[in-house]
Amino acid sequence: MVYIDSWDEYVKAVEQLCLEEPSKFRFVVKYRHCEGKLVLKGTNDKVCLKYRTEQQQDLKRLEKLNNILMRHMASK
Repeated sequence: MVYIDSWDEYVKAVEQLCLEEPSKFRFVVKYRHCEGKLVLKGTNDKVCLKYRTEQQQDLKRLEKLNNILMRHMASK
């Protein structure tokens, strides 16, 4: 599993992963309230990309990313 530190790099990599094999792509969001950590995971069973954050501003970014991924999945 690869943790990506930059948000922009993560968005590009996950979007590319989704476009390569949309039928096998999965996106998981895990939030741990006790630690205040948000972990995002995008995988197609061959490549697993993860991003973790504790920043509040990343929740808005997550909403935008989720909308982008949903548009890609709905158009296929």
